[in-house]
Amino acid sequence: MLRIVPIYPELLSIYADRGNVRVLAQRARWRGLPVEVVPLGLGEELDPAAADVILIGGGQDRDQALVAEALIAQTPALRSAIADGVPVLAVCGGFQLLGHRYVDQSGRETPGTGLVDLETHAGTRRIIGNVLVDVRLGGEVHTMVGFENHAGRTRLGAGVTPFGRPKVGGGNDGDGLAEGCRVDRVIGTYVHGPLLPKNPWLADQLLSWACQHRGLDPVLETLDDRLEAAAAETAMRIARTESR
Repeated sequence: MLRIVPIYPELLSIYADRGNVRVLAQRARWRGLPVEVVPLGLGEELDPAAADVILIGGGQDRDQALVAEALIAQTPALRSAIADGVPVLAVCGGFQLLGHRYVDQSGRETPGTGLVDLETHAGTRRIIGNVLVDVRLGGEVHTMVGFENHAGRTRLGAGVTPFGRPKVGGGNDGDGLAEGCRVDRVIGTYVHGPLLPKNPWLADQLLSWACQHRGLDPVLETLDDRLEAAAAETAMRIARTESR
């Protein structure tokens, strides 16, 4: 049984992040894989042995501050799961909480988990718009499509690799040089809207890693993704038009 664990979805699910959970579960079911969605609520303890893929969504600043202490308490369990090969997808606020801290415009700090060497400071303007990001994953280069809406300026530590390079969009720091982060099977990104419906290749990579963790065949049956490809192509066209 594959177990998908969204963390605190009642608070960290802004910008339709629940769609990422639904896509992972449905793409597993279409392949006949047994799957269960097991949300982690506030006050509950994460069992690292019971998770095969972990999702941390985005939230408004007040929601991030509310869950930060609880999420930090889960850090040992998260480290154990990551060390055991469980993939983690962290989006927007979840991406920021992977790091050491988030500092808002007033200078107030919200501590993070420190799972990844990065930190975020609020900028003076929001970075908003459709994005296109080149991502190398599984030996191939993909174009990740989606939407960014954040005021954070995230700086990666010296040993942390960006998840991709923006072709359209501001990325982590508004300069268009880097988007997200990747450390082994931990992926952080500002791209949502939600992310996985338009990027099924990423959903399938997470599922493949999850299957490998659970001892199942990580080679997934090919699905008919014509609708998903059409949605991605439309998003690419809009992003390119807006960037002119």
